[in-house]
Amino acid sequence: MKKYAQVHKIAFLGNYVPRQCGIATFTADMCRATAAQHPDVACVAVPVTDREEGYDYPAEVCFEIAEQDLSSYRRAADFLNISNVDVVSLQHEFGIYGGPSGAYILALMRNLRMPVVTTLHTVLENPTAEQRRVMEDLIRYSTRVVVMTHKGLALLRSVYGAQESKVDIIPHGIPDMPFVDPDFYKDELGVAGKSVLLTFGLLSVNKGIEYAIEALPDIVREFPETVYIILGATHPKVLREQGDAYRLNLERLARKNNVQKNVIFYHRFVELEELKAFIGAADIYLTPYLFEAQIVSGTLAYAFGTGKAVVSTPYWHAAELLDEGRGVLTPFRDSAAIAQAVKGLLRDDARRLTMRKDAYKLGRDMIWSNVVQRYRDSFEQARLERGKHIRKWFGIRTLDEQPENLPGWKLEHLFQMTDATGILQHALFNVPNCDHGYCVDDNARALILTMLLDELGQDSPRLRHTTTTYAAFLQHAWNPQLQRFRNFMSFNRHWLEEQGSEDSHGRVVWALGVCVARSRSAALRSFAARLFSMALPPVAEMSSPRAWAFALLGIHEYAQRLSGDRAATELRDLLATRLYAVFTAVASEDWQWFEQRLAYANARLPQVLMLTGADAGRPEWLDAGRNSLAWLMRLQTTKEDYFRPIAAVGRGRGETAPALFDQQPIEALSSVSACLTAFRSTGDSAWFERARMAFDWFLGRNDLGMDLYDPATGGCRDGLHVDRMNENQGAESTLAYMLARAEIQAVGAEMASFVAPEDPPQETA
Repeated sequence: MKKYAQVHKIAFLGNYVPRQCGIATFTADMCRATAAQHPDVACVAVPVTDREEGYDYPAEVCFEIAEQDLSSYRRAADFLNISNVDVVSLQHEFGIYGGPSGAYILALMRNLRMPVVTTLHTVLENPTAEQRRVMEDLIRYSTRVVVMTHKGLALLRSVYGAQESKVDIIPHGIPDMPFVDPDFYKDELGVAGKSVLLTFGLLSVNKGIEYAIEALPDIVREFPETVYIILGATHPKVLREQGDAYRLNLERLARKNNVQKNVIFYHRFVELEELKAFIGAADIYLTPYLFEAQIVSGTLAYAFGTGKAVVSTPYWHAAELLDEGRGVLTPFRDSAAIAQAVKGLLRDDARRLTMRKDAYKLGRDMIWSNVVQRYRDSFEQARLERGKHIRKWFGIRTLDEQPENLPGWKLEHLFQMTDATGILQHALFNVPNCDHGYCVDDNARALILTMLLDELGQDSPRLRHTTTTYAAFLQHAWNPQLQRFRNFMSFNRHWLEEQGSEDSHGRVVWALGVCVARSRSAALRSFAARLFSMALPPVAEMSSPRAWAFALLGIHEYAQRLSGDRAATELRDLLATRLYAVFTAVASEDWQWFEQRLAYANARLPQVLMLTGADAGRPEWLDAGRNSLAWLMRLQTTKEDYFRPIAAVGRGRGETAPALFDQQPIEALSSVSACLTAFRSTGDSAWFERARMAFDWFLGRNDLGMDLYDPATGGCRDGLHVDRMNENQGAESTLAYMLARAEIQAVGAEMASFVAPEDPPQETA
């Protein structure tokens, strides 16, 4: 036997017996077969439970996941991380995990520290957008992926872009049964002397059993001693939602066709030993399924691998397994064809026996002892690949060099949203929506982003071109008569107002300050400084605290290069004094905030007090900023320790509970920025962890367990609703993600500059 060194403990995750479903049976069979084949390996199970009363699970179950409780998936990840598990063997099929298209399982996967080998029991050829996203993330978070057919591999490559080197083809496991004549088992079932047709598995309308019953009158006219055994209970989910209507309709159909004496219903879920007797007694196994898009059938694998002659419709698994005469394929929904195929096999004993022998020989590769060996190889490979990956990146401190921590830069959606005028406001999914035109807010944010990207080494001719485009938009937005910036412009380049909001004016001041401080182009710095000097004085007359905050951010940046500008310094002190006065007038011990209600971009207010307090040497401003940010982050941190951006909460009676939705990317960005400011001013790594927690909201550590960041486009979805994401990838959301990612990366690089590398710990075998 092959010797293994790496894997000592495996957790099998999926549905589990005594729950009645195919995934539960598969997971339990694989767990127990692995334990029997490799007694040196500890095998534990982590089932997903779909009902409140739970199940009477066997001893190997060590942790239960509540199907519709997202926090339960995160707790399961924590449990596995501290349980010395070497590999997680995860079973996936749509419908067994909670959240939109089963997305909750991703929250568990992204928090695991060990490799995950995912077995795909379903691979959809035409997924919905949501199913595609879940599948792509599932593949991304898996160290290795297992499919059971070549068709599954082909779909992974063509539909989901999976790398073939990451995928193993391992057949569905089956019990090891001797090759014996069906008559050996027929006495046991009371059908001696009969020709036995069999279909087994949980009953549901997609099984097509009605077409096999419709074929029976033709079959029994030639072979009157034929019985058709239909073995299996109605699927529990079908039973809960629709009752037993399908089975009852099948019984009525048998009576209508006058074959009730030839049909035997065993309406129950049988254990393996009893199932072996039913399979053993069958002369022909029938799978008249209705739809082509079924990548694997456990019942087909059992019947074929134990040496049965099979008549089936050509769904994907059957078409592959029964190719080259290894079975008989009939068209979908064709009772006459089923009857002809069955009669042909019953007439020809030699052909049927040859078909059985060939199936049994091929089935030797499918028995659990052989399948488990191949899974063990996959687990070992996953362990080695994960180890190489960790060794490759271990000790590198720069966050942009840690691909597991930060997604790589992808600017396609930013460029797609930008035309010759500027960046468009909105998108329909990831397609720019021209109906809403442009705004100065987004072009200011975009200009800031290009400055940060240039500093992070993302310079390119196309990025430089967009930088100029955004700067030109800000210049064109300036209304010299009113000394204010316009904000909204239609797609046909007509301004929709002569004067924008105070907040939009403040954002432009911020962007111009960043340009002055960070641009490598002397011409662009001169342009920005000139427009900055014209735009700054009107801010003194504004009343919006957020306009003050945005302008203060710009002044702080501007001062990094031109700190001697007295007008900028005086306005800085004036605005910060006002903001601090607002805070002291409103704040109390239990309400550490600037206003009676939280609104939007909330964390920018404490952030600028911290920045300005440090710049101006005013410790009271600095303390007020830290205290209010700490209060805000407590409000935005769940008991499960993930970020939940505040949608709205007021101080008044009945308003103290924050609204949980809709959650907006701008709140995550402002919280990332503010926490990084606190980290820089204190050196306390807890602030960096809070910043990273807020950033991880974009990557799925949120109430729905879903990634707002779209790795396919580089864009960001527009927010979280109570039951789904807003799928549109507008400018504000995409820029919020990119700005947050740039700031996290920049601080990571600063940290690396001051931390001496340590020797990596030695890996244990």
